[in-house]
Amino acid sequence: MSLNLAVEAISELASLDPLIALLAGDIKCVNAMILERLASEVPVIPELAGHLIAAGGKRIRPMMTLAGARIAGGSPHAIGLATAVEFIHSATLLHDDVIDQSHLRRGRETANALWGNEASVLVGDFLFARAFELMVEAGDIDVLGQLANASARITEGEIKQMAIAGQPDTAKADYLDVITGKTAVLFAAAAAAGARLAGANSNDITVMYDYGMQLGLAFQIMDDAMDYAVSSSAMGKNAGDDFTDQKITLPVILAWQGGDANDRKFWQRTMGDGDFADGDLATAQAILTRHDALNQSITMAGDYANAAIDALTRLSSASADQAELISALAAAARFSGARQT
Repeated sequence: MSLNLAVEAISELASLDPLIALLAGDIKCVNAMILERLASEVPVIPELAGHLIAAGGKRIRPMMTLAGARIAGGSPHAIGLATAVEFIHSATLLHDDVIDQSHLRRGRETANALWGNEASVLVGDFLFARAFELMVEAGDIDVLGQLANASARITEGEIKQMAIAGQPDTAKADYLDVITGKTAVLFAAAAAAGARLAGANSNDITVMYDYGMQLGLAFQIMDDAMDYAVSSSAMGKNAGDDFTDQKITLPVILAWQGGDANDRKFWQRTMGDGDFADGDLATAQAILTRHDALNQSITMAGDYANAAIDALTRLSSASADQAELISALAAAARFSGARQT
């Protein structure tokens, strides 16, 4: 099967299932290594970290690493590197929940709600340390550098998000800069690091980086749109959290840009000044609907998903096994730009 046919064969399917099925054995090994590397003589560390990791999640970031490695024929160190990626992601979640004072994640109480902020921050630091141990064990200085850089950019993205909080007149370009750092760069680095570790050529490493970047942007834009469109039970977190946390996301930016003076006065009172009243979330949702801001956001997420699929057509070659993986990656990209839960 040619590369283009491999992508086209499944480009309309929006599902993680094909990728999960292909990588099920590897993910099982990743889960086992997670448990092994959470071991500590300090009981709160495995308890707290295990609470977050056991809550589920789709493991999509470590799947990027595993898929990147398989594109180039695989690597014996791919499991460890994928585990490192999951630890980086989990550490950022622990820190984010403290910063946001969140109490619900993936349908369960957050670690900071159960163990306190101090323990959550310190266990997040522990996970970062374990991640770097695993990256060193992979034995590739370029891979270590790429994921270390990604870790720094995640922090930069979070700080930039704090800087634009409460500013509904934020430019779309600034929002995209935030989500590139806080979300998409880890998808990109994870996929490229897996390919690099397995000895892929420079073209294919770049392709996997581009694929991960576009997928990550689609994923975050959809997540931001869902915050206003999906119920708490479906999301596994509190619907409207971004609104009450004064986080400036794409739907709000689009509604501000298309809004009249009354709309902008509402956004400034709520998201700008933090002056919330009963019914404000419903009002925000009505304004977003009137300006088609959610549909516009979802369309943009779909555009990034399509760009991720297009990136896959630039891979150097595809054996039969690789063609199946490429098709699954295309379906995963479509999922990221179309998911509703």
